[in-house]
Amino acid sequence: MQQVKTSTVQNIFRVLLGAAMLYAGIGHMTFRRIAFQAQVPTWLTTDPAFIDFVVLASGVVEIAFALLMIYGRNFKVQTGIALGIFFILIFPGNINQYVNHIDSFGLNTDTKRFIRLLFQPLLVVWALWSSGGWKYLRERKNAQ
Repeated sequence: MQQVKTSTVQNIFRVLLGAAMLYAGIGHMTFRRIAFQAQVPTWLTTDPAFIDFVVLASGVVEIAFALLMIYGRNFKVQTGIALGIFFILIFPGNINQYVNHIDSFGLNTDTKRFIRLLFQPLLVVWALWSSGGWKYLRERKNAQ
């Protein structure tokens, strides 16, 4: 995969997203563990032990993404694309919270939970844009 030049602003936003992912990953494993358990879709499982496993595993994945977004400049395009896909894959948890009226993270009304749904696509765009993944995918499509 070719390296894509990114601007200083993109690099700053890539590192900021990495820092946010590090915070979220640590939260999954410690001080926000119970809150994140409410995000696990009920259609996936209702087993408390498996729910906890999903939360811990996603925390490990988020920490890995964080470190790659911050330090993995040579892999930033791949990381940004993979992180964008990750944000899409975890979106059902946000939908589950909205549909089942689950209070967590201060989202204690359907309006707040719905507004949060609108921000998930922005995370996908942020990951793709800040890493150069957006440009890479666009150039790849145009080259075909």
